Amino acid sequence: MGVSGEGLKVAYQGCPGAYSEAAAKKAYPNCQTVPCEHFDTAFKAVENWLADRAVLPLENSLGGSIHRNFDLLLRHRLHIVGEVRLAVRHCLLANPGVKIENLKSAMSHPQALAQCEHTLTEFGIEHREAVDDTAGAAKTVAEQNLQDTGAIASSLAAELYGLNVLAENIQDDKDNVTRFMMLAREPIIPRTDKPFKTSIVFSLEEGPGQLFKALGVFALREINLTKIESRPHKKRPLRITDDSFSTPSKQFDYLFYMDLEASMADPKTQNALGNLKEFATFLRVLGSYPTDDYQGWIERGLSISQRVGKSSIISRLMLI
Repeated sequence: MGVSGEGLKVAYQGCPGAYSEAAAKKAYPNCQTVPCEHFDTAFKAVENWLADRAVLPLENSLGGSIHRNFDLLLRHRLHIVGEVRLAVRHCLLANPGVKIENLKSAMSHPQALAQCEHTLTEFGIEHREAVDDTAGAAKTVAEQNLQDTGAIASSLAAELYGLNVLAENIQDDKDNVTRFMMLAREPIIPRTDKPFKTSIVFSLEEGPGQLFKALGVFALREINLTKIESRPHKKRPLRITDDSFSTPSKQFDYLFYMDLEASMADPKTQNALGNLKEFATFLRVLGSYPTDDYQGWIERGLSISQRVGKSSIISRLMLI
C-alpha cells in the first residue's frame, strides 16, 4: 500500500461529502473512504480492522481544538502517523429553484454555523439549526426537499445531493483551516531526514513550578513546542488540596497534550522525554510523524511491530 492510499480503507466522521472525507482523500488520494456516524466509531473501525486508517479533525484555526478527539486519543490505543491540513470553504446550499431571499433558516454543524454567523445575518437568515455534520445537513435539506432552509457545507456535498450553490466562501474569516490527524493501529518508524512532530500526553504531581519544570526539559534542549492543551484528568477528576489558611478544597487535575517540533529518532527528544518521565505521573507518546509537508514517505517503512528489537528508538517510543 503506497502513499496514494491504494487498497486502504480510511474511516472519517460524517456523511459522504463531509470535509473530513476531503481530508481523507487529501491524505490518501486513492483510498476507499468509510463514513462513520461518530468520532468514536471511526476509532473503533480501525481498532476492529474494519478500516486501515482514520482521518479525524484535531483543531481549527477559527474554532480551536476538537476536545472530543483529544479525549478519544487517550481512551483508544491508535497512533498518530501523519497530519493533513485542509482549507475549509463553506458554501450556502439549497434545493433547485430556492433563492437566498427564500431562506429563513440555515442548517449545519455548530462550528460551521458559528464560522458563518455574520454572513448569514447579512443574508437575512436569522434561524440556525445545528446537526452532527455539514454533509449531513446537505443530505437532510435534499431528502426533505426543504424550501426555506439552506445547508452550510462543501461544494462537493452540493454535487452529491443535487443542491445548488447559492454563495461560496461564506465563512466570516477567509483563513479557515482544519488540521486533521491520520491514525493507524501501528506507529511508524521515526526519522531525522524530514521535519517531524511528536505528540505526547502527560500528567504531573501538584506543586509549585511543576509545569514550568516540564516545559524546561524541552527548552533546555532547544526543542520547540507548537501546541499545549490541558484537559481534565477523567480518571482523577479532582484533587484534594489543603493549606494552612483554609479548609481542604477540591481542584481539577489535568492532562497536558503537547506537540513538539522533533522526531523520536533524535536522541535529544528521547533524553527530554526520559527526563520528563522521571517526575511525570503519567506519560504516553501519541505518535511521532512527518509534518504536513512531508508525508510522502510514511507508508514506505515497516511498522514498529515488524522491527521489534532492531532499534533503540522503539523502546523509547513506547514509554508506557
